[in-house]
Amino acid sequence: MTGNVLVADAGSSSFHLAIVDVHDRVLTTRDFDEPPGAGAGAGKMIGEFLTGAPPVDACGHRMVHGGPDVPRPTVVDTVVRARLQAAASLAPLHMPPALAALDAARRLLPRLPHVACPDTAFHHQLPDPARTYALPRELARRHGLRRYGFHGLSYAYALRRTAELLDRAPEDLQLLITHLGGGCSACAVRAGRSIDTTMGMTPPEGLPMSTRSGTVDPGMLLWLQTETGMDPDRLAHVLTRESGLLGISGTSDDTRDLVRARATGDAAAALALDTFTLGVRRGVAAMAASLDHIDGLVFTGEIGEDQPEVREAVAAGLSVLGIAGGLTTPEPRQPAMVSRPGAAVPVLVVPTGEVPQIAVETRVCLRTRH
Repeated sequence: MTGNVLVADAGSSSFHLAIVDVHDRVLTTRDFDEPPGAGAGAGKMIGEFLTGAPPVDACGHRMVHGGPDVPRPTVVDTVVRARLQAAASLAPLHMPPALAALDAARRLLPRLPHVACPDTAFHHQLPDPARTYALPRELARRHGLRRYGFHGLSYAYALRRTAELLDRAPEDLQLLITHLGGGCSACAVRAGRSIDTTMGMTPPEGLPMSTRSGTVDPGMLLWLQTETGMDPDRLAHVLTRESGLLGISGTSDDTRDLVRARATGDAAAALALDTFTLGVRRGVAAMAASLDHIDGLVFTGEIGEDQPEVREAVAAGLSVLGIAGGLTTPEPRQPAMVSRPGAAVPVLVVPTGEVPQIAVETRVCLRTRH
């Protein structure tokens, strides 16, 4: 399959469509500031985008969670669609709009292959100790309780581009990569694959995020339920929509706003940023425990790419790992080395490339299928 790929990336609050050619070039793109709705809503969005657009030969769909039964990019049929539906409860904010987009695209383009590209695929070969929770074995087995990891499409793209910048084969690198955006995570990469990551069975685990708490004391969650009567739905909303940078600052989940507010003396904004960057350092340092050495620290995601103050605070606080601050600021949307010349551990910034990565994985899936 050598033609153009339609990429559908449905989020919990937005919808991104693009057409990518065989050279990873984005030919046309459109962003919607709302998620694809069920039925006609998603179909209308996709139909409008395709009107006058270049022809496409396949469709690649980002799926935040593949669950236990869709561990890698897979052509969607009735069975695969049912398996994706079964995984929806593991990412309830993200999977319903992605499935609505998938269904609409399959109706509009029934003759084309549709490939589900799970964000969990990059982590599907996690070593057993990294994927295992310290829970009763029978309980974990019965309910499939394990670490899946997320942001895999972003990590896969960052690995490719980092290898190019360092002029090394991806399989020869041991990297710490952190994806910082609305959702945030860190990952240890060795021999071209993920060997540890901070996100777990569901996306809220791990680093503090824009509106998500990240990892918190499980005993505290039990206390909130038993002592305050907070029900699971309310608790889930607090942890995913009212916490993180927004919860601590009380004003914004955007690091740009918080950096400006801190400069005016806003103590809550300063605390939010300090808590966030400490959380990122903790996560990165934890991932280093799974590596033999560190060939580079890579920042990706919207915050990782666009917020030099966050990058500096993270790197400058990791001297124990041989990582140093004093970072430079790269040109917008350009992968770059930002550490000082001769740094013991190179620090790099790689703009998020989930769209071209979905196209790549779609092509690979269809090639290997035949």
